Amino acid sequence: MTHTPLRRTARSLPIALLRARETVMGPVREMLGKSGVNEQKWRVLRVLEENGPLDQSLLAERACLQLPSLTRILRAMEDQALIGRATDPADRRRSIVTISDAGRRVLTDHAAESAQIFARLEAAYGQARMEQLLDMLEDLTRTDTRD
Repeated sequence: MTHTPLRRTARSLPIALLRARETVMGPVREMLGKSGVNEQKWRVLRVLEENGPLDQSLLAERACLQLPSLTRILRAMEDQALIGRATDPADRRRSIVTISDAGRRVLTDHAAESAQIFARLEAAYGQARMEQLLDMLEDLTRTDTRD
């Protein structure tokens, strides 16, 4: 049996992406710790603010969450009055999620600090490199790696 060596972890794409994620998200988590909103709830609020009311499936996709996880998160967000949910009148099986005034306030309360975090990151990494990285990550996301 032939043993195929694994790539060294220092050059492993999945591990490199996790390290990069921690570089980016560490300061964001610290910021959000002050509000009682975790990063998943933050993403949901950001997506709803940006897109307007969405059905749960589309919201899960755009917020990069699994639908069962989103369902659990939305229950907690409803309890916190950060979002509202209503049955879609056109399709009673669908639930439409909207951001509330309290949810918008969370975004507003952290907007300046969030902008500062990413301005520091962009200044350290470089604006052109940041744009190139984002373009490359979008390209990678569209790559089909299935057989």
